Amino acid sequence: MQIKGKKFNFLGDSITEGVGSSAPEFMYQNVFAKKYGPALVRSYGISGTRIARQHKPTADNPSFDLNFCKRAQEMDPNADVVVVFGGTNDFGHGDAPIGTPEDRTNDTFYGACHTLIKGLIEKYPTSVIVFMTPLHREFETREGRPPLSAFVSIIREVCEIYSVPVVDLYKNAGICPANEISKLTYTQDGLHPNDVGMERIADRLGAFLESL
Repeated sequence: MQIKGKKFNFLGDSITEGVGSSAPEFMYQNVFAKKYGPALVRSYGISGTRIARQHKPTADNPSFDLNFCKRAQEMDPNADVVVVFGGTNDFGHGDAPIGTPEDRTNDTFYGACHTLIKGLIEKYPTSVIVFMTPLHREFETREGRPPLSAFVSIIREVCEIYSVPVVDLYKNAGICPANEISKLTYTQDGLHPNDVGMERIADRLGAFLESL
């Protein structure tokens, strides 16, 4: 796939918003656009947001509840490529249940993945739609909640149903914050990538898109 001159919409959470980077030019999508483009980048990243709808409103941070399904329809309609990067907050502090493969509403994680992809295909029928899985994080289990790996697996599974390409950062980013050296090298806090980690994401995305 030719990247130069393309228009990109990036839908995501705090990592897409740039948390962890030292300046906007080091955000992964801006590194990607400069290194593999030039390309036009529009960033729709909001910290704390989840793919699925939160059931109990987040009183102290209401912006966390601006789920991806809701925000996807608000993005610029003129995009050659749409990149979706989320799911870590659904694990980290979301309360929507995992659900079942048959779900088709954004009240469960399974259903929200279906709803989000279906909506993007309808809005961007001729565009390339790509998902990136969550990265590894320092702690990947949470009491009363499925592990992070379960959310990653659902993203892979649902994307395959719609033939949506997946950049598998969980498997292939080479970032493992449970390892202290990897954590210090690539992340700010065991979750958010630092400038080096942002460049790693940009390179994984760029190489993947060039292979399409």
